[in-house]
Amino acid sequence: DLEIEQLKTLKKVVKHFENGFPLKDLVQVMEILSLCAGKINEQEAFTEPLCELIKLCGLPFQKKKSSDEVSYSMAVSKSIAQLGYLMRVPSSEVRIQICKCIVSFYNVELPRKLLSGYQPVSANYRIQMAELGGLAETLVLSLALVENQLAEKLWILKVLQHLSSSGVNCRLMMKAQAASRLCLYLNGVDPSGQLVFRSSEILWNLLENTSKEEVVNQLSSLECVHALKEAFVDLLMHGFRQYDRQLRNDLLVIATALAENPAAPMIESGFTKLLIVLATFTEVKIPNSLVKGLKLTYCYEDFELKKLLFNVIGVLSKDPCALSLLTLQLLSENGVMPALLYYVKPNQKPGFNDWSAAQYEELQLHAIAVLASVAPVLVDKYLSCQANTLLLVFLEWCICQAPFFGQGNSFHGTGGRGNKLAQIRYSLRVLRSVVSLYDDAVNLNLCDQGAISQLLDILKYAANKSKEKENAILLEIEADTLFILSALCENDLHRKELFSYEGVDMLIPFFQVDPKKLESGLGHNRLLLTALDCLWSCVIGCYIAEDCFLEKQGILRLLDLLALKRKNLCNVILGILVEFCDNPKTTLHINTWRGVKDQTAANLLIQLWRLEECELGIRRDHYGRIVDMKRPIACHFQKQQEVISVPVNYPSFAIMEISENIRAKLYSLLCKLGFENLPGLSAKDFVTLAIIQRYIDFKAGEVWSELYAELKEEFRPVESDEEALKVISEVPEDTGRMVAALQTEVLEIQHHQEIQEEEKAYTKIQVIRKQREMVNKSWENFLTRTSNYEALKKAKRLQEKSIEASRCKSKAQNEVVHSTDIKGLGTTV
Repeated sequence: DLEIEQLKTLKKVVKHFENGFPLKDLVQVMEILSLCAGKINEQEAFTEPLCELIKLCGLPFQKKKSSDEVSYSMAVSKSIAQLGYLMRVPSSEVRIQICKCIVSFYNVELPRKLLSGYQPVSANYRIQMAELGGLAETLVLSLALVENQLAEKLWILKVLQHLSSSGVNCRLMMKAQAASRLCLYLNGVDPSGQLVFRSSEILWNLLENTSKEEVVNQLSSLECVHALKEAFVDLLMHGFRQYDRQLRNDLLVIATALAENPAAPMIESGFTKLLIVLATFTEVKIPNSLVKGLKLTYCYEDFELKKLLFNVIGVLSKDPCALSLLTLQLLSENGVMPALLYYVKPNQKPGFNDWSAAQYEELQLHAIAVLASVAPVLVDKYLSCQANTLLLVFLEWCICQAPFFGQGNSFHGTGGRGNKLAQIRYSLRVLRSVVSLYDDAVNLNLCDQGAISQLLDILKYAANKSKEKENAILLEIEADTLFILSALCENDLHRKELFSYEGVDMLIPFFQVDPKKLESGLGHNRLLLTALDCLWSCVIGCYIAEDCFLEKQGILRLLDLLALKRKNLCNVILGILVEFCDNPKTTLHINTWRGVKDQTAANLLIQLWRLEECELGIRRDHYGRIVDMKRPIACHFQKQQEVISVPVNYPSFAIMEISENIRAKLYSLLCKLGFENLPGLSAKDFVTLAIIQRYIDFKAGEVWSELYAELKEEFRPVESDEEALKVISEVPEDTGRMVAALQTEVLEIQHHQEIQEEEKAYTKIQVIRKQREMVNKSWENFLTRTSNYEALKKAKRLQEKSIEASRCKSKAQNEVVHSTDIKGLGTTV
């Protein structure tokens, strides 16, 4: 009779707690649940009270004080975890009731009345405790117990669907290999279709809330890929409802994530080939059994499918280095190139039962964007399909006046509303991707079709549009056009001449950019660097183009940019100026330039040298003189570098350091200008110039010092070599002392000149002071004469005496003497 009494007691417990369990009693309730679960194997009568108690766990727990939630948190989390452990009870009713209980955590229903003195816990409290107790991991593991029970499996998946909305639960599920377990359920028998839906939904949540790489790694087994492929094909061929199409697209997104992992057996399973064939079969009519009987409609879901398939092609060809030969073969044999080039044509008015204008434009732009990643890996196909011709014709249509109004309502159509800028942008990206391969066949094919002239037209078109309203897309178009021109003209004199006729005029305005725009983030910085690269590749080395650039005062614009002293520009501009100096006309232009406050080019170059030395941590005294005689130009890092023996074909640190700063370029440029008679230099500049002039000697000394140090590390030189090395190693120090003496002499001369100028200034002040004293004295005499009659008479007598003294003593015969007095004069002057 003990079981009957226990059942009666259980009913009383259920009745007592019909409005929910208090937090303080939860541990004892779970003990009762465990005891009931243990008796079910022998007495099925315990199933019903067990289910009733579990059902009560679905009601909000009740607390007496606000602090109870924190106080009982560990006990509650363990109690909720215990619900997961009860899934081992071999009873379908119990398992389903546990799932319903957990689902009720997310759909809170308050009890009709509360226990006296209690209130329900907060809405998210049980969810947080479920996370703390690791319930999600337990439920994933419990899937193994219900492999053949569809109803129970669906209920567990429903619970996991709710739990996977949390990142904490997703990480717990991943510990139990949830991704691979769920993927294998995609092909399970389920007339309702919920199995595929719920499994894919949970996989989506795992991808969003945990590490994508970890999920993909779990899915990258052959069994998982096969299961995903079969579920996708089933929905593709037999899914006619909107719901089926949406689910099919969701699975394709998961497959795309797998395609990004080179380790996933996508090719071995045949999934890669299927996706490539699906992406191209509507544009390229290649008979294939994989798509026999398949027909896509023009509904929104099929439109999304088409975009997702294009995206898969882009993913497969994104990384040329990781691309396998089999993938290349599949892309080549299944018409990917002609399928993408199908969209490289002027937009036509859509017909009946066709894509809408906005949809077609979106597919077109997506296809051209994908072509930019496919073309570099399928160069032979690219050329055989005459892709260059199609792109150039398409670009010609883009800049013509043909009426067309882009929709611009997609990711790829950004900024293209009412114009063709999006089409130009992505077409140029394709050309940029293929010319960056520096393949002679591709570049020759482009140039033979007049690409240089057409690209200059596009550059002019974009520049005119920028004058109206500047934006990031126009700047990108200009930058890409300049890059393509650079790649085409580099090392080819004839192409540089073709560029020079119009290109130089269009290139110079890019160097007159407002410095404030370089910080705007729109892309002016990239555009300027691309323009400098274009100048280097398309102008330098061709005297016609160089002379044209000089005539347009291009060198002066470059020096204006150099005067901004921007670190990312100085190195490039100095390199260009050094190359330009091979043209004898350049130095005159450089010396003619004047900057702010009448600054000269030589002064600017020396200032840049001082800034570079300051950044490198090179020691100089207050006047800029050499301090370290042994290593006058060695930077701080170079001095800390230990002696390392390197192979003979590997440059030493002293040599590598040359390419890491701009000092070598400054030295080369000043060598071209000459170190004598440089205008606009101060004494401080001459002090720095003395170091620059000996740069190559100091650098040679550093190399010899490294050589000597390496030799001493490896072996001991013979006496004659030892003596020679010592003599050579002393040369830089002697040169340093000589330069320091020269610098001191320059400063002394300057000091002497300053003293002389000071003395001249002091003498001038004295003269001025004396003159003022004389003027004051004259004024005082004047005042005295006008106010004192006796003083006036005295002055008159002195005047007469002076006049008399000035007359000749010997008198000539018949000489007439005229009086100096004016009779009747009434003034006192």
